[in-house]
Amino acid sequence: MKLEDIKTAVENDIEIDRTELDQEALKTPQLHNKYLNILNDEKLLQFKYENDLNQLRKYKWLHYTGKLSEEQLKELDWEPFELSILKQDIDKFMSADDDIIELKSKLEFQRRKVDYLESIIKMINNRQWLIREAIDWIKFTNGV
Repeated sequence: MKLEDIKTAVENDIEIDRTELDQEALKTPQLHNKYLNILNDEKLLQFKYENDLNQLRKYKWLHYTGKLSEEQLKELDWEPFELSILKQDIDKFMSADDDIIELKSKLEFQRRKVDYLESIIKMINNRQWLIREAIDWIKFTNGV
């Protein structure tokens, strides 16, 4: 799910109608379930990106050390790496590799999305407390 779609949904869902506090309290479990499902899907995608990055690093290491076969190079659609580099310099090449940078960026964005969703879940968990406090305030101002 796109981050902008999540933000829009949160803006619509998180507002509490002060005139319908009872209905708002009843919506909380549904909201929690909705965002927990989204969070689980996004965590699975994050896990996939982490695994993809590990695999890509392995193949890039093999590529930079010259250990990929011609068949593997064709399968990956990569050109043979012609330079001879020291083992200690392989990390420098890998950290500057465009494919690795792109996947690391996707993974970092995914982590930020998961963090955002976790904060939304915490806010939804606090929603019941906020509703109870609003009801107590109404009782207090009405002299009950």
